[in-house]
Amino acid sequence: MEAYPVPGLSRSAVIAVAIFLAAHFALLIGLTTPDKFVFDEVHYVPAARQMLGFTAPQPMLNPMHPPLAKELIAASIAAFGDNALGWRYPATLFGALAVVAIYLCGLALFGSQGPAIATALIAAFNQMLYVQARIAMLDIFALGIGLLAIAAFMHGFRRERPQALFAIAGALFGFAAACKWSGLFPLAVCIAIVAVIRLMQGWHTLFGDARPTDWYRPDLWPTFRAHHAALCFALLPAVTYFAAFVPLYGLSLSDLIEAQRRIFADNTTTAIAGHTYMSSWPSWPLLARPVWFLFDKTADDNIAAIVFLGNPLVAWPALLALAVVLRDFVVARRWDAFLIAAFYFGCWLAWALLPRTLGFIYYYLPAATVASLALVYALRREGLPRWLLWAYVGMVAIGFAVMLPISAAFIGTSMQTFNHLMLFQSWI
Repeated sequence: MEAYPVPGLSRSAVIAVAIFLAAHFALLIGLTTPDKFVFDEVHYVPAARQMLGFTAPQPMLNPMHPPLAKELIAASIAAFGDNALGWRYPATLFGALAVVAIYLCGLALFGSQGPAIATALIAAFNQMLYVQARIAMLDIFALGIGLLAIAAFMHGFRRERPQALFAIAGALFGFAAACKWSGLFPLAVCIAIVAVIRLMQGWHTLFGDARPTDWYRPDLWPTFRAHHAALCFALLPAVTYFAAFVPLYGLSLSDLIEAQRRIFADNTTTAIAGHTYMSSWPSWPLLARPVWFLFDKTADDNIAAIVFLGNPLVAWPALLALAVVLRDFVVARRWDAFLIAAFYFGCWLAWALLPRTLGFIYYYLPAATVASLALVYALRREGLPRWLLWAYVGMVAIGFAVMLPISAAFIGTSMQTFNHLMLFQSWI
């Protein structure tokens, strides 16, 4: 597997726009079904309404999350009305943006349009992204912006002067965290990567048989100084993060500090009641416990269902692909394997460090989307036929189509089909 130069900007831009439009159109189909709140929309839509002055300003609704995603939902309600389209439309925009962003990550790692497009298709055909991009929750906003930031970091990683791209990444990470604090996880990964590389350079570390594809080189980023790192990964994220609070709190320092205290208290507490669909982080890659966003009986033998589960043909093979990635990072020291492993495990295992006991499989969404890169990486290994990657993409598309009746409420399904799709008792 060779490291290729990134294709021409104009062609990549055209493809990125095409991907965005196709994904956005697909996500819009049947978006307004059902025309009532689904799952946690009951928390976030009222908070957005409050921002518009539809309800009393106190007590503040949903103070346990940053405001940016709710502000975007509020803007959509103002534009399209207080209805299902108004609630959910921004999610489709950021879902399509997430598909574009993973395409850009693929360009950075593989340097070729084919594998980058395959990465985007695998991510799009994973029910996790599809379902989350059609509901007024916060996660898809953090995912879309966070993946764009990761793409900027990946494109800058091998450059002699990464300052501009790292600055873009840092600013975007601040916006991602302003949607949901889990947007801080990939930022922490970037900080750790920069710190480790600078530490090894300070120790004058050398690989005995250095290769161009090594993830670490003594001459990496020769003009990137400590003040650049502070600006890119501390100051800029802080500025963009706090900018999202200004419409609510103005420039009141005490109110801003109190808002952070409330968010911190909620995200670190262990005093949370159990939930029917709760699950712990080790089970998420196995798809052990999905979350049912909706289950409505529409006729005697028909239901409308929305389940956050994930495409098994993506999730389970991804575990084997990640083993290949880890092997190549450790044994071959490949920079592309290193970045895939860093962002996958960083986004997933960060949840293991939190004292918060209540967890759901949709917290796995960022890592699951990054896993698309691992699958393409593994299927492009030397000695494998080129058609194998596209055969796999086709298989994933079939899996997506089979699961669509329990992923989109506007389709509906019979109880018999539902029972066939529920492969394990824990899925019910």
